[in-house]
Amino acid sequence: MKAFVLSSYGPPDNLQLTDLPTPAPGRGEVLVRVRATSVQPYDWHFMRGEPYLARVMPGGLGLRRPSLPVLGADIAGVVEAVGPDVTGFAPGDEVYTMSKQGGFAEYACVPADDLAPKPRNLTFEEAAAVPLAAGTALLALRDDGQVQKGDNVLINGASGGVGTFAVQLAKAFGAHVTGVCGPRNIDLVRSLGADEVIDYTKEDFTLGGRRYEVFLDIAGNRPASAGLRLLTRKGAYVLVGGRSGRWVQPAGRMFSIMARGPFVSQRVLRTDVVNRTDNGRNLMTLTELIEAGKLTPVIDRSYPFEEIPLAVRYQEEGHAAGKVIVTH
Repeated sequence: MKAFVLSSYGPPDNLQLTDLPTPAPGRGEVLVRVRATSVQPYDWHFMRGEPYLARVMPGGLGLRRPSLPVLGADIAGVVEAVGPDVTGFAPGDEVYTMSKQGGFAEYACVPADDLAPKPRNLTFEEAAAVPLAAGTALLALRDDGQVQKGDNVLINGASGGVGTFAVQLAKAFGAHVTGVCGPRNIDLVRSLGADEVIDYTKEDFTLGGRRYEVFLDIAGNRPASAGLRLLTRKGAYVLVGGRSGRWVQPAGRMFSIMARGPFVSQRVLRTDVVNRTDNGRNLMTLTELIEAGKLTPVIDRSYPFEEIPLAVRYQEEGHAAGKVIVTH
């Protein structure tokens, strides 16, 4: 099979198109013929090997070389074969999943428990936009933020991959949503259902008098103290990602904010979707919302498989509104 392999840290040009043996599904695994994948910060953190701190952390990037040679966490495709003890899936089924790697190849083996049937009303391209970004937004709002009907929810970074799903999910949960984004994406965020949209180039959203039950901080561009001041006494400060740096960021900022948790009345939480064991069930929840018309992927650009390095380079610039997709 064809795959883009990352053998050393560096720029997108380090992703080399290579011939690899097609994997065989093991016990409890499914072999998926990849029809589409997406590109996201998760991928280029592994590509760049940054922040450096993550190279020495358990389960991190890999000290001297990437621990994941074939990137691509989001996968939408067709079941090619199933391994022993797999039930519920058969060759020919259209599926989607979030795996730690594999989307930058023609085939990928994934645990059957992480799979879900592809939403019937989405193309493979659209389905590939969903798993990691929408899964993160779901966990951040439903599980960590515990959003309730009538809550005021502030989403900083509302026009990105996670943010565009978060706006829609918060509205589906019955919240009053305020989105923060740049001027060119105001109409987009409003079209997704945001009740109010703040242009961060014209207004410092941390200086307003409104208090929120949930502050979902995706952009990570304001001090922790300012974020906590935005919350009600029992509100939730939920962290997802943040500005990247070469040495410790965004990990350093997350650790700093999390350390405040025991000393404030608000809940301070960090959402991590990658290491969950219930991603298959969460995808089923997202499928229900998508098929009910309550959740729609936003795609900024789409690239052919052969142009994966270009897709990664564009996503790394940080200006994408919604998701960057690669089709096979």
